[in-house]
Amino acid sequence: MDAFADILEAIAHAPIQKRAVTNHGVLNEAYDYAKPSSFSRGMRIDIGGVCILMISGTASIDENGVSLHIGDFSAQLRRTFDNITGLLKSEGATWHDIVRTTCYLRDIDRDYDVFNAGRTAFFKEQGLDPLPASTGIQAHLCRPELLIEIEAIAMFRTDKPPAVGQTPLARQ
Repeated sequence: MDAFADILEAIAHAPIQKRAVTNHGVLNEAYDYAKPSSFSRGMRIDIGGVCILMISGTASIDENGVSLHIGDFSAQLRRTFDNITGLLKSEGATWHDIVRTTCYLRDIDRDYDVFNAGRTAFFKEQGLDPLPASTGIQAHLCRPELLIEIEAIAMFRTDKPPAVGQTPLARQ
């Protein structure tokens, strides 16, 4: 608990810096869509040696804003994970830094088993332990062809050496 108290103390007196997260090699900006949308792909918040990444709802979309893998839930899920991975990497983070995901499925009754199997396999590939906290929700997504959208929160210290499985960039 001393480490947690130290983090709270540092946060209480530290300036807050924020900036948008982007990775144009993975995703374009939402305002570049044919029908522009106003949100950042994510937000980086730095507070006293702690970084918080708030990754916006991310789906199976390419770097030009085109929906991919229409009708294929597994492929959309994998592309969504790849897009989030690219956003994390742009900030020097990995899935080991993820503390929470919120997963929106267009049809939870139809797709939950495939979703859960794909998520479990992906998290095992990443070697995640503990697993992130998560919520699954059925929702109408922003495009009718999208079957899955995931938002994520990552946290890591920027004033300590990297943990196992993380890159040194995650601590700069």
